[in-house]
Amino acid sequence: MMQLALFDLDHTLLSGDTDVLWCDFLMDAGLLERDVFGPRNLEMERGYQAGTVSKEAFAGFFVSTLAGKTLQTWEPWRRRFLHEVIVPRIPQEARAQVLQHQDAGHTVVMTTATNRVLTELTAQELSIDHLIATECEVDAQGAYTGRISGVINMRDGGFISAHDFEIASRIAHVVTGGDVDANTLVTEEYLLTLEREAFCALLVMPKTQDRIMAMLSTGKPLRN
Repeated sequence: MMQLALFDLDHTLLSGDTDVLWCDFLMDAGLLERDVFGPRNLEMERGYQAGTVSKEAFAGFFVSTLAGKTLQTWEPWRRRFLHEVIVPRIPQEARAQVLQHQDAGHTVVMTTATNRVLTELTAQELSIDHLIATECEVDAQGAYTGRISGVINMRDGGFISAHDFEIASRIAHVVTGGDVDANTLVTEEYLLTLEREAFCALLVMPKTQDRIMAMLSTGKPLRN
């Protein structure tokens, strides 16, 4: 039976918050104006810790720092950020915990609300193959738009319905291991239980029932 080890990044594998550290790094490098962005950065961090700023707003604020540039442009900066800022803040205890689960044959997953551009190199540094992170939207030229890519934008843009978003959110809850403490080892049985709970919760919703009936009667999916 497959066993998962889910690790949060900030304040767990890392002594600090990646997004906040990234902004400080950009301000030190002169890529962001400290007088303008510094107070906004501090306000966002305090609001998130106090629970007055949502995860979506928090992640979106920091994704906006990437706007107008491609991954190729950001590559030397994010690698410098990794080596100068992130690596010194990864405790040896954190490395040891990850290695312990890897040696035990567990599937190790890093989960974080921080965007993939900033976190995938950290995952590579820790030899973690599986990363669940916020995805960044890119335009036709491959430049980051400064917006989050995914179900939140699709819902707000009218590309998916509120019930589509409900389903996607419950799936995300399952695949990220649910509400567990950092470094909690979960079993396949535990994940199957989460899946059953999500399925049963969706099943009693009228819109889910309408979708099932539409498939049974017409053979076509219903978008409601």
